[in-house]
Amino acid sequence: MLSPRPAAGTLAIVPASSTARPRAARGRRTARPSGDDREAAILATAERLLAERPLSGISVDDLARGAGISRPTFYFYFSSKDAVLLTLLDRVVAEADAASAAAFARRPADARQGWRAMIDAYSATFRSHRSVTLAAAELRFSNADVRALWARVSEDWVAACAEAIEAERRRGAAPPGLPARDLAIVLNQLNERVLYGTFSGDGPAVAEDDVVDVLLDVWLSAIYRPAGAPTDR
Repeated sequence: MLSPRPAAGTLAIVPASSTARPRAARGRRTARPSGDDREAAILATAERLLAERPLSGISVDDLARGAGISRPTFYFYFSSKDAVLLTLLDRVVAEADAASAAAFARRPADARQGWRAMIDAYSATFRSHRSVTLAAAELRFSNADVRALWARVSEDWVAACAEAIEAERRRGAAPPGLPARDLAIVLNQLNERVLYGTFSGDGPAVAEDDVVDVLLDVWLSAIYRPAGAPTDR
C-alpha cells in the first residue's frame, strides 16, 4: 500500500574469517580511528547522553569527551550539538522507513494487517530511539533545520498514506469520503501526537502495549467506515 522512502544505506555481510584481528607488527603504531569512526562515536555519545538528560544539559565538550576527541576535532564533523541531533533524527527516520518497507514486502494478507504493519514499524523504531525522538520533538520549535527536516519527512508520509487510501477506494475496499490528503494529514498527525504522549508520558497517554492497536482502530474506522455511519461501540 505505502511506498516508503528508500533506506539511507545497507549493511554488508562480511565473512567471519575476514573479521579476525591481525597481529600487530612489532613496533607498529596503533591504527588511528577513521573519520567515520569519530563521527559514529559522536552520534553514539549523543544518543547515550540524551537518554540521561535533555539536549540543553549536554555540551559540545560532553560530546567530544565521550567520543574521545578534542573540542576542535568535534567541529570538523558537526557545526553544533543541534547538528548532531539532526543527523540522528535523519538516521532514525531512514530506519523507520526501512522497517515499514520490510513490513510491506511480506505482502500482508489483508488491509488490516498492512496498516498495522506500517504503524507498528514506525512505533517500534521511534520507541527504540526514544531519547532522539523526544529531543527532536522539543528542538523542532526552536531549530529551523529540524523543523524543515520533519516537514519534509511528514510530507512524504502524508503523500504515501493518501496514495494508499486512494488505492483502497479505487478497488472498492474503502468508501468515498473526505479528500484522501486531508485524511492522511490528520491520521499522521494523530500518530505523531499520540506516540509522543506515550513515549514521553506527557499528560494522558495510551500505554505502550496498547498504542498500536488503538491507533490502528482509529485509522481503520476513518478509512473504511462510510462518512456519517455509526461506530460499533
